Amino acid sequence: MSLETPSPDMEAPLRTGYVTLLGRPNAGKSTLMNSLIGQKLSIVTPKAQTTWQRVTGIHTTDRTQAVFLDTPGLLVAKDLFQRSMLEEALEAVREGDVIVLLVDATDPLHQAEKNAIGEALSLSSAQLIVVINKIDEATPEGIAAISEWARAEFDVEALGLSALHGRGIAELWAEIQAALPEGPFLYPADDIAAAPVRFFVGEFIREAIFEQFREEVPYSVFAVIDEFREEQDPVYIKADLFVERNSQKGILVGDRGTAIRELGRSSRKKIEEFIGRRVYLELRVKLRPKWRRRGKDLGRFGFRVPVGQAGNE
Repeated sequence: MSLETPSPDMEAPLRTGYVTLLGRPNAGKSTLMNSLIGQKLSIVTPKAQTTWQRVTGIHTTDRTQAVFLDTPGLLVAKDLFQRSMLEEALEAVREGDVIVLLVDATDPLHQAEKNAIGEALSLSSAQLIVVINKIDEATPEGIAAISEWARAEFDVEALGLSALHGRGIAELWAEIQAALPEGPFLYPADDIAAAPVRFFVGEFIREAIFEQFREEVPYSVFAVIDEFREEQDPVYIKADLFVERNSQKGILVGDRGTAIRELGRSSRKKIEEFIGRRVYLELRVKLRPKWRRRGKDLGRFGFRVPVGQAGNE
């Protein structure tokens, strides 16, 4: 779906700013950002909490530039890994000029989740837009309940949409444009992302891991791009897959390497579609015990470790 306005008012001021996408895991934030910018940047799987780090996507029209911040889902953090993801989301709330709160209409919010949303929003005075997602799958009662909560809690009228099927996206974009502050563009008009290509390469490998493996394995693997030689044809990419236990290493590799070869094929296809070039992908599985519990490891992997916990073991 194109979000361009057919006849832009060239006398209108430039508007630009950060738009934070907020919500609990699996609310549809990544799907929504991909729909808004018109290209897949954030990985999407049926499993909850696949977004671990903030993903920045940029959508620019003639007079408006929105810098979208797709965040890890709000959750009650139980360990350092989850606290790092939560800190990523909260920092995006602090930075946002506009906050888009996404609520899954098919899965009612519990009181603890409502409290977590309220606490997160208390960090910002930015304009709030509440979006009810998956309206094509929800009951009228479920939609009405969220609408009433948004009205009572935040004094806003919620918008309904289907991020997956594009319904309501244009209406949301109009709301975002009106809410953004005036100011010059922050990025060149043809940019669609702020992170380097190798960041997205690692993300697409993680997406393939989530699609191929089950249970706890996808949540224990992190992909780090060790080499990225774009001057070669095909592009040469070497990625290290860090796991916490030897048993997970065995699962990733598989019997006689069958699993790692399949992972390489599916990952390579995703990467080639993204960069538009042929790719030679080399995957290596490495053991890094308890990396999700170690602040130093999380920091090396680019996670936003809470202050004072970078040295935790």
